[in-house]
Amino acid sequence: MTRHFLRDDDLDPQEQADVLELALAFRDDRFIRTPLAGPRSVAVIFDKPTLRTQVSFMTGIAELGGFPLTVDGTLARIGLRESIADTARVLGRQVAAVVWRTHAQTRLEEMAALAGVPVVNALTDEFHPCQVLADLMTVAQHRGGVAALPGTTLAYVGDGANNMAHSYLLGGATAGLHVRVGTPADALPDPAVVAAAQAVAARTGGSVAVLHDRDAAVAGADVVATDTWVSMGQEDEAGERADRFLAFRLDGDALALAAPGALVLHCLPAYRGKEITSEVLDGSQSVVWDEAENRLHAQKALLTFLLEQR
Repeated sequence: MTRHFLRDDDLDPQEQADVLELALAFRDDRFIRTPLAGPRSVAVIFDKPTLRTQVSFMTGIAELGGFPLTVDGTLARIGLRESIADTARVLGRQVAAVVWRTHAQTRLEEMAALAGVPVVNALTDEFHPCQVLADLMTVAQHRGGVAALPGTTLAYVGDGANNMAHSYLLGGATAGLHVRVGTPADALPDPAVVAAAQAVAARTGGSVAVLHDRDAAVAGADVVATDTWVSMGQEDEAGERADRFLAFRLDGDALALAAPGALVLHCLPAYRGKEITSEVLDGSQSVVWDEAENRLHAQKALLTFLLEQR
């Protein structure tokens, strides 16, 4: 059966742990596995602006022995010029996998239903699961390995309704983390995602909490994360959103409430002085540059896992 990675809970806890272990191994030796040797091609489709996603997937596919085939979404106009269903049928006959950075989650799901090859979510409006794999890997890297993840408290502060909040809830629960989302009452995560995360946490020993106070969310946390307040497509709301989320800024005062030596995560790009201050982003507790690098290793591990399931 073809396996896909459309949202964080598409991996069960053991599979997630296995992928993270392999990611750490790739970090130590970037050429330990080459499942795309041939080279086999992977279609990498971009409907949204990109830096880390493009660099990490293109580099990773090449290092796995494959050929990264870039598809410019603005030219392909998938779903407009040609249906998603027809595009999936075309791609699935020619490539080993499809990686898509797009808008609605439903677009990705339709691609996966018909492609016949693994489809990977490189970001949608609802989830950013490859980023959270890299984030979990980064925590494991700095905190004693994958086995040390269960029981870790991760606090995410900012926009609770965005894709990073959703993926922290699902991915963190899968890893057995205690996930706290600190967000205003008018920026709540999707209730269905919260319920799914709670169900996963009940099996892994983790927990999920949505709070409306930044300080309560970060108090004693082992890891503190944030993300931009203005996601792609929300640029016209920048001023209003800055006012709404100001009380959830990750600054020195907030970080001081976390556990001593707490790690700081940000998926980037960061807007200094808005969701995070420079003193925190550039401070000794920040691991954001390791986090950015680990997109490469985590995605190589994920692709290896998916390709070997077929």
